[in-house]
Amino acid sequence: MLRRLSELPLLVLLMGITALSMWLPAAHAAILRDHETGRAFFYSGVILLILTAMIGIATVHQRARNPARANLAALVAAYVVLPVLMALPLVQAMPDTSWVNAWLEMVSAFSTTGLTAYDPPRLPDSIHLWRAQVGWMGGFFILVAAVAILAPMTLGGMEVMSGRVPGRGSEGLSQITATADPARRVARQAAAIFPVYAGITVALWVVLLMAGTPNLPAFIHALSTISTSGISATGGLPTEGHTFPAELAIFLVLFAALTRRLWPGSFNYDPGTGLRDDPELRMALAILLTIPAILFLRHWIAAPESEAANLPAAFGALWGTLFTTLSFLTTTGFTSADWVTARNWSGLETPGLVLAGLAIFGGGIATTAGGVKLLRVYALFRHGERELERLIHPNSVGGAGQSARRLRREGAYVAWIFFMLFALSIAAFVAALALVDIPFETALILTLSALSTCGPLADVASADPIPLAQFSVAAKTIIATAMVIGRLELLAILVLLAPDSWRQ
Repeated sequence: MLRRLSELPLLVLLMGITALSMWLPAAHAAILRDHETGRAFFYSGVILLILTAMIGIATVHQRARNPARANLAALVAAYVVLPVLMALPLVQAMPDTSWVNAWLEMVSAFSTTGLTAYDPPRLPDSIHLWRAQVGWMGGFFILVAAVAILAPMTLGGMEVMSGRVPGRGSEGLSQITATADPARRVARQAAAIFPVYAGITVALWVVLLMAGTPNLPAFIHALSTISTSGISATGGLPTEGHTFPAELAIFLVLFAALTRRLWPGSFNYDPGTGLRDDPELRMALAILLTIPAILFLRHWIAAPESEAANLPAAFGALWGTLFTTLSFLTTTGFTSADWVTARNWSGLETPGLVLAGLAIFGGGIATTAGGVKLLRVYALFRHGERELERLIHPNSVGGAGQSARRLRREGAYVAWIFFMLFALSIAAFVAALALVDIPFETALILTLSALSTCGPLADVASADPIPLAQFSVAAKTIIATAMVIGRLELLAILVLLAPDSWRQ
């Protein structure tokens, strides 16, 4: 049975998993005696499971000529097809909503963006659970795909370490590509990551319950933290009561989005570098020390009119800045209960610009975080550092080993190309939204939120709430496209469309 399932195309397997996963919110709705919502999820799961079985029977004997490219195509198709299927129970459970709104919600959740068009009180608890569950599955899916599909093709940030052309593989990855075909790599990576991924989720859920968070919000926040989706049934983390223990637990879990080395399978790539010398983690720690320190010291430097300093307010401001900085750096988007205190302490009128910059930096490669990614920023930083050294000593030797030289040269070159593609994507989507009558500031905020997969940034960076549900179908389609491109990264899509890959 398992062997027969392993022969199915990846997209068909994902459709089957999506159909089966609908029964969890169905069971939750049945427990709450919300039978209308429960029937919507249960029947949708049954219908999609039958449809998947029919497609699986028709495609079970098909073999791709290029399995690596077929899996890359399935990865892109997953973000096109699966949100449509995931939106089916939402439309059935909420007759007053539209397919476009439900589809946009599922694209946002599956891409771990967390941008929502609904007010939290409008949605039943089971639909909030479904949103967080879809985000959790999307985070798990990208963790598996990053190592099993993108890494062997030197995509998703791995091209910075290898210094090779994206999409053509790397000599350093020959060990894993020689031992398993793409389908087996996906299965092995999923089996390796799932216990850790699920275990951290359950552990965080238990800790949040012990910290006083109610059951369902605690579970949803645990799902949203490990997947960095930032989805919440209450509009964010609690702001009243003793919130520090819960925020501390979330803060510790968010470190998993800073470097790939905290996930299984990462040491197949660049195994010689330990966690202590990991450039992503070191750069993240530098940011976590610098940004909160600047905002904290600004109380005395640039905001003398703020309230008098006292120890509880100082600790609250420092913790609120530290937590929110890590949250937006990992593109999660949760804000601390002390963030308001931190803003008042620093006297900064436009904190959204700082948080937008952190979201653009992003987390580690091969993690659930979005953005440009820390390794690319580090490669550009080392290249700039080396160029400044050559201005002083033109004939000097860079040194630091072959890997460091490759990172400063070929790696920085590829990172610069990606950074330019990211900047051009921002310009293109802002212009596209402007063409459908979206104001420039709103278009810029939505574009940054979508491309960095940090949906809560739209609420924090804007002065007024953005009425996403009132936008036109064209605007919602553009935003959804930006989410998919931000999640998959434009390089992977360009490699899939490149004529060279068709001939392989």
